[in-house]
Amino acid sequence: MTRKTIYNETHRAHGAKMVDFGGWDMPIHYGSQIEEHHQVRRDAGMFDVSHMTVLDLHGARVRPLLKHLVANSVAKLAKPGKALYACMLTESGGVIDDLIVYFMTEDFFRVVVNAATRDKDLPWIEKHAADFGVTVTERRDLAMVAVQGPNARAKVIGLLSPAAAQAVGKLGKFVACEADGKFVARTGYTGEDGFEIMVPETQAVEFWNRLVVAGVKPAGLGARDTLRLEAGMALYGQDMDESVSPFEAGLAWTVALDEGRDFIGRAALEKQNANGVPRQMIGLVMDDKGVLRHGQQVFTAAGAGEILSGTFSPTIGKAIALARVPAGDVGAVEVDIRGKRVPVRAVKYPFVREGMIQDGI
Repeated sequence: MTRKTIYNETHRAHGAKMVDFGGWDMPIHYGSQIEEHHQVRRDAGMFDVSHMTVLDLHGARVRPLLKHLVANSVAKLAKPGKALYACMLTESGGVIDDLIVYFMTEDFFRVVVNAATRDKDLPWIEKHAADFGVTVTERRDLAMVAVQGPNARAKVIGLLSPAAAQAVGKLGKFVACEADGKFVARTGYTGEDGFEIMVPETQAVEFWNRLVVAGVKPAGLGARDTLRLEAGMALYGQDMDESVSPFEAGLAWTVALDEGRDFIGRAALEKQNANGVPRQMIGLVMDDKGVLRHGQQVFTAAGAGEILSGTFSPTIGKAIALARVPAGDVGAVEVDIRGKRVPVRAVKYPFVREGMIQDGI
């Protein structure tokens, strides 16, 4: 049965085209995916991300649990509200999911996992939590809206009480706080500044409508995908999965091999770190007309690979992609498009950050 977020009727009232997304009835766009993309890059847009799963972890040994559960170091979480992007791994080093961990208090951490992986993530986390005496509570009573863009912060802060506005205005990137009964985090999945805001479902629609009045326009999952790809942000299930390690997914920066911490998958990652990995993630730009798409074969000097995420970039005006190819010097690169090899450029990603096309793109 298809699931619906609290905003489902609101999306339809705004004229959204709805699609099935991992078992959820979600808006792909509200008329023009490209216009919504530009709205976020140039001003402020908002996305319903209530399909994401919010888990509250309580217990005296929550921090030891998370030290064991994720490849990044929760020792970095020293101040309340601080967030950490991390990967949860199999014993063989494959990515079960990528997630965000929020430090609230020493006996309370909040974790946000992907919607499509909820049914495997929750049993996995609960299994290990039991060993540490930690309780796991799924917060389906919370809706979540991501407000993103160069003017996003100002528009959200303008809707808050003076005290809440002051607190939220001081938030650094990847930090959260409680404000007017909402959980406001300076995080996002677009390469733009902004907030991801958890709101009690009883207040969710009213808050959405206030954002609309403030000039924040709704955007669908289509624009969210082109924005995140321009920002070089990986998508679980497409750019990584349990067959891929963080090193092969371009996420080496999320791996902390800190001394004395025995996290799940560590032995496999240490072996890869010592011996090197056979594959690497690269960015591609196609200067000719056409679109780069998932599954297209990529040819490099080191051997053949494939495109993982590909799209037409509205900001750049060209096709871009993330591809996994053999490790080593890639040399000249070509992509097979309908049986024809088309030249593309291998580039460093992100392609776009905070509205700016990056050098070399």
